Amino acid sequence: MKRLAQILTLLVAAVALQTTIASAQHTLAVTTGCGMATSRLYPAQEMRPIWGTWQSGVSWRYYSLPRFVGCIGLDLNWMQRGFSYAPYASIYEDKKQYKYYRRNYNTLMIPVVWQPHFYLIKNHLRVYLEAAVTFSYNFAATFENSEPYTFGSASGQGTVIKGKYDMRPERDNRFCYGLAGGAGFDLLFGQLEVGVRARYDFGFSDIMRNRNKYYDNGLDQQNKPGENPFWYTPLRSPLDNLIISLKVGWRFNKTGFDSWFYKPPKRDKQVIKFAL
Repeated sequence: MKRLAQILTLLVAAVALQTTIASAQHTLAVTTGCGMATSRLYPAQEMRPIWGTWQSGVSWRYYSLPRFVGCIGLDLNWMQRGFSYAPYASIYEDKKQYKYYRRNYNTLMIPVVWQPHFYLIKNHLRVYLEAAVTFSYNFAATFENSEPYTFGSASGQGTVIKGKYDMRPERDNRFCYGLAGGAGFDLLFGQLEVGVRARYDFGFSDIMRNRNKYYDNGLDQQNKPGENPFWYTPLRSPLDNLIISLKVGWRFNKTGFDSWFYKPPKRDKQVIKFAL
């Protein structure tokens, strides 16, 4: 029993030591920002970006020792996505006359991030690039429709219909995935980090079912006019986002990251002598 207690004590001490060492390499931050949302509908439509979409979340990073590897991390973002397009652009002579349909999604997104970086100003400035694989869940949506022809006649000129968009499994995808890329910098004040980041989320999956799964939206117009203006669902409908965000983070130790103090071992010079 005494030997077992000693072994357990040594294991606990080893785990605690490893945790203490590893904690030096972790940061936790909160982020918030705004930007632009759109979609790459196919067949192509007359689109316009939605500016002012927001994003908030938390960010965890683990900084490995080799500098060229960078760091890895996870984000949890609560964000707004969507698109805006003109359903009947061909009936207007001037682009300024277009009437638009707009849809906004509330989304939870988890990016898995790789972030190569380097330090400047005696480790007080971190400059980085980042690449990520993203997974998201769209849990709610709203719509706004200012195109009267979508409602079945032109008699509704000037009418705007808006409200909650009902996401149904036969016509809408709640789960999406994609890639993201960005860049930014962090200012380091002791254990506190303050930074700015720009990231573009490039969707690969479709937010709406294609024609093979949901080929006719005619009943949508009868049941809830103006909610879904697509007479036929598009073949492709991935979502894109551009977000510029502010970050406030905290490093879990006082001494700094191991990469600050790492010096690669010197290699002995090899002299090759050629003799005739």
